[in-house]
Amino acid sequence: MRALSAEDIIIVWERGEHRHPVDRALTMLAAAHPRMTAGELAELSIGERDARLLGLREATFGPTLQSFAECPACRERLTFTLDTRTIRVPKPDRGDGGMELVAGDHTLRFRLPNSHDLAALALCGDPETGHRILVERCLLEATRDGIAIGGDSLPDETVAKLAGAMAELDPQAEVLIGMDCLSCGHRWQLLFDIAAFLWTEIALQAKRLLREVHILARAYGWREADILSLSATRREFYIDMVI
Repeated sequence: MRALSAEDIIIVWERGEHRHPVDRALTMLAAAHPRMTAGELAELSIGERDARLLGLREATFGPTLQSFAECPACRERLTFTLDTRTIRVPKPDRGDGGMELVAGDHTLRFRLPNSHDLAALALCGDPETGHRILVERCLLEATRDGIAIGGDSLPDETVAKLAGAMAELDPQAEVLIGMDCLSCGHRWQLLFDIAAFLWTEIALQAKRLLREVHILARAYGWREADILSLSATRREFYIDMVI
């Protein structure tokens, strides 16, 4: 894991600006893990992916997250602060063998969802259908009373148990923040998406950096690479003198 430099931030934003959110997450990770292939990154479980994105956020921007949410009851805009260290979930011990679930007379072997699976669901507009497709993609083997069966024949109750087992084994994939609206007293749980949050920060930072490049290049005739190689403090000092 390495922090993103000013030049890295612009490159990541340029590559990911018109891509799907799943691809954006992988683009950010690729910059931080140059020794890992695109396939290796895509095969990380969603929880492992998000844990690495949290680490990237800490390394690049620090651990403090300034965020906001809208109360679903009264539409009040709420601002709050998070610390990446408090929303990092310890990885459970999955053992050395494959993951297995016994549910009644069904025995299931499975893997955890990864970015390939999320990409496959991109065009699925029905949450229930998408949920079953995701589970079936991650199902490696299913038997009933020792006889092999297809994933499409599993009852809904067993599918729900499998989804719950996946969530327990990859808890970083779903981080819920308890919210309390001071205006109306409504309480709810907010799903925190580190991939979307970090992408928003990178996009804003990239645009700010490009504006700084424009100002300094126009004033001094410096090259983009030279401007981006300056520390943020020095860039700010030069911009103050120009403006």
